[in-house]
Amino acid sequence: MGEMSSFQLGVIGALFLSVAASVSIVICNKALMSNLRFPFATTLTSWHLMVTFCTLHAAQRFNLFENKSIDMKTVMLFGILNGVSIGLLNLSLGFNSIGFYQMTKLAIIPFTVLLETIFLKKHFSQNIKMSLFLLLVGVGIASVTDLQLNFVGTILSLLAIATTCVGQILTNTIQKRLNVSSTQLLYQSAPFQAAILFVSGPLVDQFLTKQNVFAYKYSPLVLAFIILSCIISVFVNFSTFLVIGKTSPVTYQVLGHLKTCLVLTFGYTLLHDPFTDRNIVGILIAIFGMGLYSYFCTQENKKKQADPLVSQMKEKDATPFLAIEKEGHEVKKSDKDSLV
Repeated sequence: MGEMSSFQLGVIGALFLSVAASVSIVICNKALMSNLRFPFATTLTSWHLMVTFCTLHAAQRFNLFENKSIDMKTVMLFGILNGVSIGLLNLSLGFNSIGFYQMTKLAIIPFTVLLETIFLKKHFSQNIKMSLFLLLVGVGIASVTDLQLNFVGTILSLLAIATTCVGQILTNTIQKRLNVSSTQLLYQSAPFQAAILFVSGPLVDQFLTKQNVFAYKYSPLVLAFIILSCIISVFVNFSTFLVIGKTSPVTYQVLGHLKTCLVLTFGYTLLHDPFTDRNIVGILIAIFGMGLYSYFCTQENKKKQADPLVSQMKEKDATPFLAIEKEGHEVKKSDKDSLV
């Protein structure tokens, strides 16, 4: 019981850190991009990841966590996939209306449920599906306005959904099957994510904004907000891996929509953004859906704890999403422990 209470406290702490960090960075980046006219989102993300890696490297040097070797092919593919996912999401926003971009983000949850059901044999009860449906309807009402379709934008959105879902599923699967912590996985993969965005970011940003990040005139205030954004991003990246590792990709997406509701609320109260009855109704429906999701997840976890044999049998039936070969003395005989 003591271990379970400690685990639950860890989950609550991870969720709180993720919400606080994400809402903070959204407000910071909104001020940076909207008020200070710094539009280079993809390049900024590459700087976030580089600062995250440097911070974790310093922490590892001071023995704040133990580095664990992970198969290089796994880490490289995982890092590149996550980097590509970020770039595609930014391109999707550039080619589509804001309303369609919000629909793209909403589609990540059902697509993740579909992938986990097909490839990981994970079961989602009708109660969970109903609560997720209510959540998506609420967030859709609150945040989706116009829906303008175009062929290129639709293709980019589909690719963004696929890469985001696979990346988040792998974040959870790698941590559990290779027995690595969120810090260890982030430390290993951050350089590859940063590298692909550092190379592609300026090109993507120039294509979307018609401006060159290297020709931009950086004022002291802009630099201060960039530094603040990079500092907050360390907590965002760390909490993202932590939440997905301790819970699931679907729960992380549910948390993401809670952040959307909070950002809309903070935008109205702090930045005086427009706020309508439709926003209020949507947020209330979304919060109700989140409450139901949390309740049903808690009830199902209690059932699993009461019948651990059934839970173990389900885990044995679950196959890895991707399969990789492990090298060296860490290779285990069990196929369950290998990923791609």
